[in-house]
Amino acid sequence: MASKPAVIDRSVDPHAYLDLGRREPVFDRLIAIYGHPAPFDWHDGGRTGTSQFAAMLLHIVGQQISAAVAFHVYDRVAAACGGIPSAKAILSVGAPALRAAGLSRAKVSYVLALAEAQSNGAIDIEAMSDLDDGAVIEGLTAIRGIGLWSAQTFLIHNLARPDVLPAADLGIRRAIAAQWRLKDLPSPHEVQTRTAKWAPYRSYAAALLWRSLAPANEESDPKARALAAEAAASTSASTGNRHR
Repeated sequence: MASKPAVIDRSVDPHAYLDLGRREPVFDRLIAIYGHPAPFDWHDGGRTGTSQFAAMLLHIVGQQISAAVAFHVYDRVAAACGGIPSAKAILSVGAPALRAAGLSRAKVSYVLALAEAQSNGAIDIEAMSDLDDGAVIEGLTAIRGIGLWSAQTFLIHNLARPDVLPAADLGIRRAIAAQWRLKDLPSPHEVQTRTAKWAPYRSYAAALLWRSLAPANEESDPKARALAAEAAASTSASTGNRHR
């Protein structure tokens, strides 16, 4: 039986950005522009509630598609499940309903693999807050369709771990190339080597690097942008209805 969802402490360490700014002049400059971005924000519009299973489901759904499309497909999966998806509900609706919701055949197999792992006790995703980072990564990446990047972003945004930096993330690599004026995009290994000295605050460093990819007056997180677009569309539709 799965554990009840744990309460995740998303509070920000007030010393983290101060420490990074002292170590790296680049961070000191970025902090002056962007302030202290909240590293553990999870932009799902309330779709996944407190369910870590549903959160990982959204991570899988969102692989290699836009955030707006991911939300749309996830919402259709949730509708098929009758609410926030659980492992039991996913296994109950089965592959045909998941395909009808818009998931590719590959993602259907990934979602079912996650649900099967949760149901048969191979993992207890709701209790992963009790595990260290390495154990979480090991457990998640053993499931078909969950790679290192997905496990690392789950650690940051859903378990609020302070010292995780996805070295293979294209945005991180682009930000490092831009901010340190590198001639070429750094490899994941180069990123890992360069960022080792930022421990134990690498999640904060990642948040600042991702934030640097957009102007200070714009959202940099794709999910946050998609949610803002949803809100604007809803407001526009509501205004239009009132004027009919």
